[in-house]
Amino acid sequence: MRKPAISLAAVPGRRLRTLELVERIEESGFAGIYGPSMSDSLALCTALAFKTRAVTFGTTITPIYTRQVQDFAQVASFIHEVSEGRFRFGIGVSHEPAMSRLGIKQGKPLSDIRQFVSDLKAVPRAGELPPIILATLRTRMIQLAQEIGNGMVFANGSRSHMGDSLSVITDENRKNEHFFIGNMIPTCVNDDVNAAAAVNRRTLTSYALLPNYRNYWKEAGYVEEMEGVEECMASNDLERVPHFLTDRWLSDTTLFGTASQVRDGIEAWFDAGIKTPIIVPSAVTGGQFQAFEEFFGIWD
Repeated sequence: MRKPAISLAAVPGRRLRTLELVERIEESGFAGIYGPSMSDSLALCTALAFKTRAVTFGTTITPIYTRQVQDFAQVASFIHEVSEGRFRFGIGVSHEPAMSRLGIKQGKPLSDIRQFVSDLKAVPRAGELPPIILATLRTRMIQLAQEIGNGMVFANGSRSHMGDSLSVITDENRKNEHFFIGNMIPTCVNDDVNAAAAVNRRTLTSYALLPNYRNYWKEAGYVEEMEGVEECMASNDLERVPHFLTDRWLSDTTLFGTASQVRDGIEAWFDAGIKTPIIVPSAVTGGQFQAFEEFFGIWD
């Protein structure tokens, strides 16, 4: 079976243990290691350049507002060079609540990303840049990824809608092994299917409160679910939000259940046009390391 990539965060207090896990991921033949925006994934990628030998790795994503573009160019070029081309620089605008907590005011995603990439490429004496991957959900950003980037990465995409989303991609890029098409997929492996589903539902509840995600999922056919979420928000009854995150929607955006169910789901994501499914593991009980043990176990 085709193996996916894995999302990995180096959380404070467990960073050395995380780097030990990296060796196991590479030895097991997974397709890549990608750091999410929740931590300093560029720092993790610097370590991965020296800790790994052959596996591809990158950021999915780094918010473009958190450093000056000159700094981004120098760091990205350094990791690209010392890893001998294995680094993928995934960028995006992140989400308004996350940026607000940092005192950062977002602009317009399309124009900000376009300007950032232009400025990044114009930084003098930075060295060769890595492939640039854009965070995408809807058509205009997908088209921009083709125009100015080397690929795209979704997060919590809808599998049934992926054919429509990817329909604007050229045949050349579909076939080009160097054009990245990824999706970050919340995943929970457990024989108690309902318990595993509940974990993913909790994971995605905060995303359902974001307007850009609700608009995307409405486009994907989940109008009733997202309008239900909006009713909860309007009445300040956020505890009812998970009620509207139905099993049908959850099965289309995440992976959960037994080992065979999760493996079959990964294959379905490949078949849907995602070249690099990126597993974001969670566990019914325990933290990230327990989740990894359970996910590794499905390949034994």
